[in-house]
Amino acid sequence: MMIEVLKSKLHCVTVTEANLNYMGSVTIDEDLMDAANMIAGEKVQIVDNNNGERFETYIIKGKRGSGCICLNGAAARKVQVGDVVIIMSYALMDFEEAKRFKPTVVFPDAAANKLV
Repeated sequence: MMIEVLKSKLHCVTVTEANLNYMGSVTIDEDLMDAANMIAGEKVQIVDNNNGERFETYIIKGKRGSGCICLNGAAARKVQVGDVVIIMSYALMDFEEAKRFKPTVVFPDAAANKLV
């Protein structure tokens, strides 16, 4: 049996931009992506702590060290700059493997989206 489990999580990062005129996705600082074991093109779920929105999109690599968390396209309508969001990705794995698996959870400084 295969189950879906949390693989990676950026806990409480701040939205720095919302670009309605871009085709979909979330742009994430490459340092944050590396720390959370996330890759470009990966499907993510985003939860907005300020307004309760929950939605899915995919990752685009942002400038390393920029602290960028930019929601693009339709997702830009679901957030405001300054909102605090949680970004999560999931993986399918065998039930027994899932029991042993430990997700990567990163708690950056939410004020600057920098690793602490």
